Amino acid sequence: MPNFAESINLVLSGAVQGLIIALAALAISLTFAVARFPNAATGDVMTLGAYVAVIAQGAAGSLLLGGLVAMLVTVGLSVLSYALVFRKLADRLVASLIASIGIAFFLRSMLTLFLGFDQRVFRVPIMRAMNFSGVRVLPIDLWLAGISVLVLAATFALLFLTPLGRRMRAVAADSDLARASGIRSGQVMVMLWAMVGLLSAIAGVMVGIKTVVTPELGWDLLLPAFAAAVLGGIGSPVGAVVAAVGLGIVQELSTPLVGFTYKIALSFVALIGVLLVRPQGLFGQIERVR
Repeated sequence: MPNFAESINLVLSGAVQGLIIALAALAISLTFAVARFPNAATGDVMTLGAYVAVIAQGAAGSLLLGGLVAMLVTVGLSVLSYALVFRKLADRLVASLIASIGIAFFLRSMLTLFLGFDQRVFRVPIMRAMNFSGVRVLPIDLWLAGISVLVLAATFALLFLTPLGRRMRAVAADSDLARASGIRSGQVMVMLWAMVGLLSAIAGVMVGIKTVVTPELGWDLLLPAFAAAVLGGIGSPVGAVVAAVGLGIVQELSTPLVGFTYKIALSFVALIGVLLVRPQGLFGQIERVR
């Protein structure tokens, strides 16, 4: 069993991992709340963002520039996928879900066809961990956690403090009523998919920095992200973030017991346990049919 300092190290590592998962879970939750279907392509869009960033960094020598290029590419791809595919499948949950799975497989196949399966790594400065009586804090983890918190805060500020956010929440609550009130749902959907692409790119780059960039990068994070989105209450952005941080900590604390390979199973054990007690999730509400 880990001692106190080791347990704190696991909690800190899990919190950082949970914040990264929260970005992907938030993208999934927003898509489900507004577009009304779970977007299975989120993970592979993250992978694309990580590959674009690592290649751009290699060409330009700047991680910041690589991240910006990745955001532009994934935002463009996300909006394009809406314009060409999901807009035509509006209000058709199963068809939209299947289409998102097809886009995911297409992206992964293209990445492996042109880039292969070799691992790629971001060039980041090597910094010594800060040690506080056995509690080790990596500067890179502080940077990743800080950026995640800023991105999450900016997203929630946009959702709850701006006219665009109010329109987006109106479409999520009742799309027909929103259209009858004069809200242009098409503009709202374009902004939604731009946000989803942006969040996916940032999450993918962060995972790549913390680990390595491979074709399976997004898939490995997609499962806990989906679990967090459902556990927090599907369609509840706040619930998705809270559940993601909690799942990240649970996964890391379970590592000494079940090992790195099987720690992801704990997310689904927690998911099943909560849904048996509260099927609508932690922050969700039961919908009533009149």
